[in-house]
Amino acid sequence: MFSKSCEYAIRAMLFVAQKSTPEIRIGAKEIAKGIDAPEHFIAKIMQDLGKKKLVHSVKGPNGGFYVDEHHLKASISDIVKAVDANGIYMDCVLGLKVCSEETPCPVHFQYKIIQENIIQMIENQAISAFTLSLNLENTYLK
Repeated sequence: MFSKSCEYAIRAMLFVAQKSTPEIRIGAKEIAKGIDAPEHFIAKIMQDLGKKKLVHSVKGPNGGFYVDEHHLKASISDIVKAVDANGIYMDCVLGLKVCSEETPCPVHFQYKIIQENIIQMIENQAISAFTLSLNLENTYLK
C-alpha cells in the first residue's frame, strides 16, 4: 500500500514527534535505531521531510531533527503525500495502469471501500494523537 520509504517516513516522524523538542534534537542514527531501519535511508528520508517543511532540521554537532506544535498538527496524510505523492488516492491496488470506475480491475470495488477507510484514517489523525499512544506504551514503532 505504501512504499518502504513512506513506511519509514511515517515511523520516523512519529519517533521524532515522541522524542524531540526544540531543545532536544534527534539524530538520524538514533531515529534509525529507534524504529529499526537503515541509518543511511533514514538520513535521506529525514532530509527530504525537512525540505518539505514537515520537520525541523539543524546541522552541526548538536544538530538533528525536531518537531514543534505546528508539525504535531500535521496528519499522516501529509507525510504520505510528501513521500508517495498521491498514490494512495489514485493507484490501482493490483498495479494496473488503467483502473477506474469505467475500467475496473477484478478487486477495484472491494478495495475502494478499504481505500476510503484508510484515507479517512490518515487524513483525520494528527501526529500528536499517535505520540500519546506511544508515550503510554500502548503502541510501538519497532
